[in-house]
Amino acid sequence: MRLAELAVGTEASVTAVSGTGSFRRRLLELGILPGTRVEVLGVAPLGDPLELLVRGSSLAIRRAEAASVEVTPIEAASAAQTAPLFVGARLGGEP
Repeated sequence: MRLAELAVGTEASVTAVSGTGSFRRRLLELGILPGTRVEVLGVAPLGDPLELLVRGSSLAIRRAEAASVEVTPIEAASAAQTAPLFVGARLGGEP
């Protein structure tokens, strides 16, 4: 599946980045590397660009660029297992 095909709110793991030369290098420099977790935060009103959360940073890339990134969607159950369990309880005191 391609990054450009993901719906808003979907998390995925990057499996491959295709493309050539400076285009591919720029995606890698932005942190879109194989094994990296990405989340689609939003899409512009006309469908381009996409807003992504990558390594704690918000990025906007064109849909055509996102089409060159192969991803594997992360299921909600596995994403919930990796979510922090701390909900705001105080350590050493009453909640």
